[in-house]
Amino acid sequence: MLKKIGRLFIIKTRFEACLIIYALAMGAMARGTAYLHEYPGLGGKLLMAACSGSVFLAGAKIFDCLRHETAAREAEALSRPAT
Repeated sequence: MLKKIGRLFIIKTRFEACLIIYALAMGAMARGTAYLHEYPGLGGKLLMAACSGSVFLAGAKIFDCLRHETAAREAEALSRPAT
């Protein structure tokens, strides 16, 4: 039962990854906007840039991991003997 629930939290496709990255971006931009209001000037702009930059880094890592997992599954499928 726990395995079935655990599978819900695994990103399997690029579409799911895009949805996750979109949600991260929405939250990061909301936080960046709050920073702009809280810290006017250069400090707020730098914090907003850091928020948006973190989404770029997280998105790249998610896509990279998906590519790696797909390649590992394909290699495993090729190495198994056909029955």
